[in-house]
Order: sequence, then C-alpha cells, then structure tokens
Amino acid sequence: MLTGIHLLLTYACTSECDHCFVYSSPRAAGTFALEQIAQVLTQAAQLATVGIIYFEGGEPFLYYPLMLEGIRLARDLGFKTGVVTNAYFATTVQDAMLWLGPLQELGVSDLSLSDDAFHFDTPDNAAKRALEAARSLGLPVGTICIEPPRVEAGAASREKGAPIVGGDVMFRGRAAEKLTEGLPRRDWREFTECPHEDLRNPDRVHVDAYGWVHLCQGLTMGNLWEKPLAAMVAGYDPDAHPIIGPLLRGGPARLAEEHGLSHEEGYVDACHLCYSMRKALIGCFPSHLAPKQVYGLG
Repeated sequence: MLTGIHLLLTYACTSECDHCFVYSSPRAAGTFALEQIAQVLTQAAQLATVGIIYFEGGEPFLYYPLMLEGIRLARDLGFKTGVVTNAYFATTVQDAMLWLGPLQELGVSDLSLSDDAFHFDTPDNAAKRALEAARSLGLPVGTICIEPPRVEAGAASREKGAPIVGGDVMFRGRAAEKLTEGLPRRDWREFTECPHEDLRNPDRVHVDAYGWVHLCQGLTMGNLWEKPLAAMVAGYDPDAHPIIGPLLRGGPARLAEEHGLSHEEGYVDACHLCYSMRKALIGCFPSHLAPKQVYGLG
C-alpha cells in the first residue's frame, strides 16, 4: 500500500556529490513538465492510499516556479507535501525567507535540508541559514547529515570486517564508484537480504520525469507513462520480477547467483553488491533497471 510518492522533479543539481544515489549534476537531464506532475498527482489520488507527496531531485529549487505550482496542485488534491533541498539559494537568512515564504503559505508539512560535508565545507553555510529562516517562518524543518565513510586509523582497521565509521552512506549510484576505495569489504556471500527497502510491500516510491517508478533508485516497478499507477500497483508481483524476486529469495548474493554474474570476492555493503549486479544487468532488463543515467551511463 503506497502512502508516499517522491517526485524527482529534476535530476539536475547545483552539486555533483560523491554520495549521490542518482548521479545528479549540473549537466543531468530529466525534468518534469507541469502537465506530467499533474498526471502523477491524478494517478496518485486514484490510489486513495497516498498521503504525502515529496518534491526532491536533484535540486528542486532549480525549477522554483514549477515546484511551487506542483506543491499547490498536490495541496489542492488533499495531499500533504514535503521538499528536500541543499538550500543553495540561502545566501542570507533574509533571502532564504523570500524563497521559503511561499512554502509556508502553501502549508508544506516537511522541509528537509542537506547539511553535511558532501554539500558544504564551512560550518556557516546555506543550509544553516535556511534552517534559521524556516524556523522563523514556522515551517516544519529538519536536516539530513551524511558523513563521509572512513575507517579507524591504523593497519588493523583495514582488515576484513573492520567497522566503517561515518554515517549512513549507502553504496549505490555515484557512491559505489567514488567512495568504496580503501574501505574494508565483506565476502559477497554474506549479503543475503536487502537491509533498507521493503521490496515486497513498498510504502513509498520515487517517480522521475521519464515515468519510471523506482522501488529503489534505478530499480523500477514500471513506467507510468506506459501503464497507470493503479494498475501497476494492483499487478505488482515481486516474486516474478527478474531483479526483485532474487533479492527477496536471498538478497544481492542470490541476484548474482541466479543471473550467473561475475563479481568480486568482497563488497563494502549490500547496496554495493546489489548496485554492481544491477548495473551489469541493465542491457538484459532495460524496463526494470532505469534510467541508465542513474547508473552513470547516460
């Protein structure tokens, strides 16, 4: 039962962070048109289970008028709304209030600000200015802070099984390419479940401008420009899905085994193995593993 839909309003972003799940960058293509947003919202309303719509990316404030109108449409259909942003626009607290004021007027239920070393290199940064502005406006606001992964100093820390210190990076998307070097790895056979997503009974999905409905970034339920969301949800058979089925039967290790994929002996975490196997399968399952740019290929 889907209760939340996260619109990837655009894959474009002011930043090109090493930990980004979806390979966002200033050059990334894939931005919603207003008519497409309206179609997604209409289909979400037809489900009668979705309660909140998030606008994120990429960086949704790059398309500020489009974002505001999308929020307005969602509100008018009875949805709660949320926004995720790196707050690049907050050059001063006063300026941030200009940008955030309309969100308060539209009744946005949650504003999430990225505030970590991947986005900023100084303690006094745009996210903190936006946080102050949002609190002044009475907007419900919080921060997302992901620390770069590392291991404790010393040779012993690099041994197999050594703990990774640093918060919450999941090694998929650009992180699988940029952040795994030097980190301890575990035997691939140990990754026998997906630790992050409820793939059998998902309660939220991400939808991009290409129509892809993501159960996990780059792992799709289908395309709602080709099949209505209600029909897609009603017909969802996770065990028959060529990627999700193996993941449910035995995690990323089973995905590698069932498809006879070559692989390394060790991976940093389950996402690292899963992402690597999925990337190898894109050519075989283009309607289940999309878009290519989420895998750094487009």
